[in-house]
Amino acid sequence: MFNIVLMQPEIPANTGNIARSCAATGSRLHLVRPLGFDISDSAVKRAGLDYWHLVEVRDYASSGDFWCENIDAWRRGERCFFLTTKAEKNYADVEFREGDWLFFGRETKGLPEKLLAANRENCLRIPIRAEARSLNLSNSVAVVLFEALRQVDFAHMRGEGAMRDWK
Repeated sequence: MFNIVLMQPEIPANTGNIARSCAATGSRLHLVRPLGFDISDSAVKRAGLDYWHLVEVRDYASSGDFWCENIDAWRRGERCFFLTTKAEKNYADVEFREGDWLFFGRETKGLPEKLLAANRENCLRIPIRAEARSLNLSNSVAVVLFEALRQVDFAHMRGEGAMRDWK
């Protein structure tokens, strides 16, 4: 299982899409407030469709609460990676392991500079053209999450589709 952390997400449809990706992959979703929307917003629910019962969502009142509640994970050696357009290291150059924490910032500002500076060696980027500012948040989560899952051989996921039965 991977942990997807959204630090102060602003757009409900992105969070709904990310929740759906978490549901489909068995990843845990961590939402760190303040949120730019009400979690019961119809856009969030619509984007997640009928998958909400499949995703474990943890909701934190603040970043301080988040760090306090999860300190034991890092004491156990679970790793954190911080996705930012500012990073030198490419996400595809990392060897992911189950249990890793993937942090994504808000749509308009990304992750806090102080957090990135304190974790420079674990900052990752998705390569894009110099002329483009960034990818959509939900797309960015999907790109990195599925690379991480590919590296662990899609552990705990269905390995074949129904087409196999069409012989």
